[in-house]
Amino acid sequence: MKSSNFLVVESDTTRADSIVSALTFLGYRPVLAKQMPLAEASENWRGAYVGMVDDENELEGYLSSLGRGGRQLPLLVAADSPLATSLIADDVRSQHVELVDMPLRYERLSEALRALQSRMEPVPSSRRFVGQSGPMQRVNALIRQVAPFDSSVLVLGESGSGKELVARTIHDCSPRRDKPFVAINCGAIPAELLESELFGHEKGAFTGAISTRKGRFEMAEGGTLFLDEIGDMSLPMQVKLLRVLQERVFERVGGNRPQRCDVRIIAATHRDLEDAIERGGFREDLFYRLSVFPLEMPPLRQRLEDLPALISEFNQRLVHRGLSSIRFSPSAMGALCRYGWPGNVRELSNLVERMAILMPHGEVRAADLPEKYRGVLPVEEVSGAALIAMMEAGPEITETFGYAGEGDPSVLPQGGLDLKDHLAGIEIGLIRQALDSANGVVAHAAKLLRVQRTTLVEKLRKYGLSETVQAG
Repeated sequence: MKSSNFLVVESDTTRADSIVSALTFLGYRPVLAKQMPLAEASENWRGAYVGMVDDENELEGYLSSLGRGGRQLPLLVAADSPLATSLIADDVRSQHVELVDMPLRYERLSEALRALQSRMEPVPSSRRFVGQSGPMQRVNALIRQVAPFDSSVLVLGESGSGKELVARTIHDCSPRRDKPFVAINCGAIPAELLESELFGHEKGAFTGAISTRKGRFEMAEGGTLFLDEIGDMSLPMQVKLLRVLQERVFERVGGNRPQRCDVRIIAATHRDLEDAIERGGFREDLFYRLSVFPLEMPPLRQRLEDLPALISEFNQRLVHRGLSSIRFSPSAMGALCRYGWPGNVRELSNLVERMAILMPHGEVRAADLPEKYRGVLPVEEVSGAALIAMMEAGPEITETFGYAGEGDPSVLPQGGLDLKDHLAGIEIGLIRQALDSANGVVAHAAKLLRVQRTTLVEKLRKYGLSETVQAG
């Protein structure tokens, strides 16, 4: 990343300095278009920022000087740029453009860069994990170290932390990558059926065995067998698995012909196996057979700096599935960072999808989050309707949200507030009340608010409320 270049096409000197500083801080090497030496035209350009540029031919000239890839270069475009509309409408470029508002916000810039990168560059299998936090860098380093060998790996970690992804990544980075990766959840299959699932069975071996069937060991021949939730396996089954791991020979249920197997074993569990050994629930010899190379996945609460990257990744997946992407406001991100995430990355993925359904193309504020994620809302996240309710409830409620002056929203809180967001919250609350009184009819609501109907329609679009109203 640090050796990459980023072209800055911006005639406003103040803005140019701002974007250059931000890109430098993020590890890029930005170059102003008007100062670009010809010698740099052939370098590895990673994107371009387009700001106050009136002439599209001028932009085309700069991009064409970068070589054949110039027209496909990812573009960060200032939302108020004269070229923003034409660039978004360009069928070739539309998928390569991300808008950023000015004055520049670091969070939005980072999010836009991640979105462009994930859209333009396929992630190689050795870098499938999202996030650059310290814990994830250590996990990636361990994966790279163990992948080339056939050693058994025991992946530990809480539910939803990505243990199967670890197993798949190890397989994809190993010499066995061209052979099958077969997974089985040992805790989801009844103990009496698990032996057949693992080793297969012969026809007539038991009631319902109407034909011979291969087990997972045979299906994974030459590849990798992933034994998920190994800690839930019964003791009798543990004995049979241990024999196979020691001798690399098994027999189908109902058969007597030994079969050799060549599979790599990766197991995973959210349980404390050493504690289970002390309680007699897990065999110590099987534990040491599986735990040649233990690898622990960190819970999400220990890698919160990866939240923006994870959300960006989930947004891209939603877009591929036909859903809309969403943005989280700084206050919403703050609330998510204070949450404990017992369901880890899986829970975050579910939340992003839920909010994408509820608020397509919108910005999710802390007040929009499900209740358990909100924590204590900052003052700028409280809607106008909520302000009125708090005023009626008295100072006990309003003081919780940082208001002084007996719940008077006209009094500046001690910690200050974001005036723009604060006024927007009040405006949204009043618009919703007017719409409720007018039964959702825009024209009637506009009369109550003493504004033109077209003005109210624009505000409804601005705040993402247009889908809740009736024409009129």
